[in-house]
Amino acid sequence: MTRKIGLLLFPRFQVLDLVVTTVFEVANELKGESCYRMELLSEHGGVVPSSSGVPVMTEPFGSHSYDTVLVGGAMELVVSTPGFIDFLRSASALSRRTASICTGAFLLAEAGLLDGRRATTHWCQARVLQHMYPKVKVEEDRIFTHDGRVWTSAGMTACIDLCLAMVEADHGVELAKAVARKMVVYHRRSGGQSQFSALLELEPKSDRIQVALTYAKSNLRKPLSVDELADAANLSRRQFSRTFRIETGQSPARAVEVLRVEAARALIEAGTLSIDVVARETGFADPERMRRAFLRAYGQPPQAIKRAARGQA
Repeated sequence: MTRKIGLLLFPRFQVLDLVVTTVFEVANELKGESCYRMELLSEHGGVVPSSSGVPVMTEPFGSHSYDTVLVGGAMELVVSTPGFIDFLRSASALSRRTASICTGAFLLAEAGLLDGRRATTHWCQARVLQHMYPKVKVEEDRIFTHDGRVWTSAGMTACIDLCLAMVEADHGVELAKAVARKMVVYHRRSGGQSQFSALLELEPKSDRIQVALTYAKSNLRKPLSVDELADAANLSRRQFSRTFRIETGQSPARAVEVLRVEAARALIEAGTLSIDVVARETGFADPERMRRAFLRAYGQPPQAIKRAARGQA
C-alpha cells in the first residue's frame, strides 16, 4: 500500500524541511516498493519561495485525501491565512496522522489540532507557543512528540528524527535503522533539544567565560565552586561572578546546574545507568538534589523522563 503524504508549504518556509522527502525516498528504495508518495502543496500552488530564496514548485490545495498531513516550518513565526488553516483542519480530519516541523506547530495550534495534546517546536519558540496557546502541553526539550495521531518535531534537523519514527511505526524498526544508516544519521538521538540549545543560550562574549563553561562541562563530577571556575577563567572571584552574569544572564551556580541536568537527562534517556549512578556521575550530591533540579528544569522528575524514554524506545 502506498501512503500519500502531503507536505504543506508557505512563502518563506525553511528549505531544510524538504529533507523529509529523502527519508521517505530512501524507505521506498530499501523496501523495494513505493511505500510513500510525497506531494508538495501550497494554498495557491505554483512556485513558493523558501526563506533562503530557493524556489519550490507546488500543487494547489485540492484533495483532502492524505495518509499523513505534514506542515513545514520557518525560521520565524509563521503568518497564517484563513485558507491555509481551513485546508489544514479539513485535511487533518481525513488523514491517519497530522504532523508539524519546527514552527509549523504554531499552525497546528491555530487550527486547534494541539488542544490538550503534548507538542514541541523549536526550543527558542517553545515558550512563545505555550503562552499563545495555553491549551497545548508544550514539551520544549523533546526532539519530537507523538500524542495520538498528532506528531510534532523540534527545530531544523529534528524533522529527520520525526520521519524516521514514522517509518518505524509504519514498517518496523529495521527499516528505520536502514534508512538512518543510508542517510548517515542517528536512528535515535539521546537527549533533548537542551543538548543543543542551553549552551547556545549561555554562550558568552568573552573567551575567559567560555573557558570556564568548557571546564565545568568537562568536570561535572567535581563540586565546581565559584572560586574553581574563576581560577579556570583566570579572573578574581568578584570579577568572574559579575562578568559571568552580565554575559550569560545567569549565576555560575545556575549555569552549572543547567549543564548537570542536561548531562543527566542524556544519560537517563540512554537507559544504561540507574538514577543513583547518573546523579553521582553528573555531580549531584544525591538523587533527591537531582530530582529537585529536574523539577525546576522540566517540571517532572528523572523517573518520569526515564519511563517516557523507555516507552518511546
